[in-house]
Amino acid sequence: MRLGLSLGYWGGGNDPRSHLAATLEAERLGYSVVWAAEAYGSDSVTMLSWLAAQTERIDVGSAVMQIPARAATMTAMTAASLDTLSGGRFRLGLGVSGPQVSEGWYGVPFAKPLGRTREYVSVVRRALRNEPVEFEGKHIRLPLPDGPGKPLRLAMRPMRSEIPMYLAVIGPKNLELAGELTDGWLAVFFAPEFASEQLACVTRGREKTGRTLADFDVVPTVPVVVGDDAAECADAVRAYSALYIGGMGSRDQNFYNQLATRMGFGEAAEEVQRLYLERKHREAAAAVPFEFIDRTCLLGTPERIADRMRAFSDAGVTTLSVSTFDKDPESRLNTLRIAAEAAEAAGVAD
Repeated sequence: MRLGLSLGYWGGGNDPRSHLAATLEAERLGYSVVWAAEAYGSDSVTMLSWLAAQTERIDVGSAVMQIPARAATMTAMTAASLDTLSGGRFRLGLGVSGPQVSEGWYGVPFAKPLGRTREYVSVVRRALRNEPVEFEGKHIRLPLPDGPGKPLRLAMRPMRSEIPMYLAVIGPKNLELAGELTDGWLAVFFAPEFASEQLACVTRGREKTGRTLADFDVVPTVPVVVGDDAAECADAVRAYSALYIGGMGSRDQNFYNQLATRMGFGEAAEEVQRLYLERKHREAAAAVPFEFIDRTCLLGTPERIADRMRAFSDAGVTTLSVSTFDKDPESRLNTLRIAAEAAEAAGVAD
C-alpha cells in the first residue's frame, strides 16, 4: 500500500505555502502522490501546476477536475500539458460534483450523471490517444452537425497516451462505472468494515472488460489525527464529517448522507443533516457518531494508527491518501512523518 497526500481545497484561510511545504515533505518521505481538489473556489489545475514545478518525483493528481467545469477536450488538453510539463507525473481524477455546484455554479444540468461521465471519459481518452475526436452521444456531439467543424486531433504529442484516470464516486452504479472505465477510484469516508460491498461493485465493472482489481488503484482520502486519546482526536474531524453528511447537497440529494446510511448510520445521518440544515452546525458535529469517524479515519497513537492502516490495506486499499487536520504547519509535517513511520511499522508500506 502506497501513501498519498490529500491537500483538499486551497482557501478559507489556508496558506498555499503550507500546501507546498507539506508536498515537499511528502516527497522527501516517499509518498507516491499529492492530490488537490476544487469545488467553487481554487481550481485544482493551478495548484497542481505550481506544485509540479517545485517537485521532482512525487506524482500530482486532480481530486478532482470537475466534469461540468470543462469540455472533455479541454480536460484532455490540460491533462496532456500537465503530464508533459511534470515529466509524466500527472494523474487525472474526475468527478461530476453535485447538483448544487453543477447547476448553481456552472449552469450545467446534473441529470444523467452516469451517461455524461461515460461519454466524457470516452472523449478524453480518444483525444489523449491522438485520435481524431468524432463523437455522437446523447450528451456530447463532436463536431457539431451541420456546421463548419471537423474532427480534430490534439495538436501536441502527449508524453503518455494513457494517463492514469480515476473517478471520484460514491454510489453503487458509479462504482461499477469506475471499475469499467478507469484505472482507479477516489474514495471518501472509506471504512474497511464496509469496503467489500463497495469493491464488489467495482469488480462488476472490471469484469465487463475482462479485468480484475489487480491493476486497479483504490485511493481513499483518510483524515489523520495523532494524539493519546482517539475520542479527542475525533473531535478535530467532526466539523468536516458534519459538513459532508449534513450540508453537501439538499435534504433529498446528499450522496454522502446516503453513503453513511448504507454504512449503517442511517438514524445518525438523518439527525446530523437535520441539525446542519437548521444551521446548528456545532450540534450537527457533536451528533456524528464516534464509530463512524473512527472507521473512516486514522486516530490516536502511532501504534493505533498503524493497526488501522493494516485494516485499510487488508480491505483492498492500494494508495492511502492522508489528510491532515493540524492547526499549524509544523504539526502538519510531523503528522506526515508519523503516518509514514506507522505505515512502515505496520508492514504495509510499498
